[in-house]
Amino acid sequence: MKITVWGINYDPEPTGIGPFNTDLCVWLAAHGHVVTMLSTFPYYPWWKKRAEDKGKVHERAVVSGVTLHRCWHYVPEKPSTVKRLIHELSFVATSTWRALWTEKPDVYFVVSPSLFLGIGAFIASRLKRRPFVFHVQDLQPDAALGLGMIKPGLSVKMLYALEKWSYRRAALVSGISGGMIEAYRRKGVPEGKIYLFPNWIPDVAPDVSANAGGASFRREYGIGAETPLIAYSGNVGMKQGLEVVVEAARGGAAHWAICGEGAAKPALEAAIAADPESGARLYPLQPDDRYKALLREADVSLITQQKGTGQFFFPSKLLSILQYGRPVLAVADEASELARAAREGGFGIVVEPGDAAGLRAAAQEIIGASAEQKAEWARRGRAWVDQFRRSRVLGEFEARLEKVAAR
Repeated sequence: MKITVWGINYDPEPTGIGPFNTDLCVWLAAHGHVVTMLSTFPYYPWWKKRAEDKGKVHERAVVSGVTLHRCWHYVPEKPSTVKRLIHELSFVATSTWRALWTEKPDVYFVVSPSLFLGIGAFIASRLKRRPFVFHVQDLQPDAALGLGMIKPGLSVKMLYALEKWSYRRAALVSGISGGMIEAYRRKGVPEGKIYLFPNWIPDVAPDVSANAGGASFRREYGIGAETPLIAYSGNVGMKQGLEVVVEAARGGAAHWAICGEGAAKPALEAAIAADPESGARLYPLQPDDRYKALLREADVSLITQQKGTGQFFFPSKLLSILQYGRPVLAVADEASELARAAREGGFGIVVEPGDAAGLRAAAQEIIGASAEQKAEWARRGRAWVDQFRRSRVLGEFEARLEKVAAR
């Protein structure tokens, strides 16, 4: 097949959607398909372009068998609702123009966010007379409303109308979690157009031995082996709701390490600086070897979500964490996808967003648990995450994509 993957995030972005877009393209190319990627110049999670990319309008390269087109887009240093809108629309405009000048594929695979890519996909698919798959990583209108980024009114109605319009015109609508699939049904997407396409983990389990790779997060930052380490790694944005960690980390001997970048990091830095009793500390996003060391050396792996958003996106970092056999401490609504996974898998404890005292107590419970209980959490976590192995997930997706392209 000739496949055009179309999304705003790609390598070398280390977190979020980018690694999955990249791995999908590389996997498809390695399996004999002709793959084109329409993306941007790297900016996430720093919300800043690299110095070498500033001023570039377009760049073409062939990397790992994938023909990559990077298109200019606007990146605000301090994202706001309006600036995010301009950010997304600028990419839709430049990438749609590029799509019209690239070779006609058998199928377009379009990744949302941005929701507005549905417009570009419709234009390209109609002019090229080829179908498109609309793949959703975040239910953007629902999440924005839950975060308070937008208020109920005309703008929300317009976003939901665009969402419905895009779903209707797509040949297939895919999502990464069961909750998303249920949401599609509620939104009126026909059952035959719905497909569960979760994110994935490598086929080979990682080396979790203490000295694997030689790197050490504890050694790098002077954290003693006896100090309980509670670790968060990833985006530091609005939907993570990490402010509760600052209060929860007061007192006790635990070291709460928050590693990442994002729009909310300056505010979080200020909160930590204003609270000298907090055991929370901020660190840069870690290079791959130290990130893996962090997962190996942590006593507790922390995942947080802002109240009211957990039904609309699924934190894929959970999949990586569980491979390392550490218990998960999740801050999430009871009805969230994260809480549902934790209940099904039995690999940790869930606390309601905003409950600092409950978060502190849950952390102490996990740290003080018996060796047998910790081993049971590890076993259950690894068993649950095995369903997301790369070959299985991508092999099934490839077969479904071939059916769409053959229509």
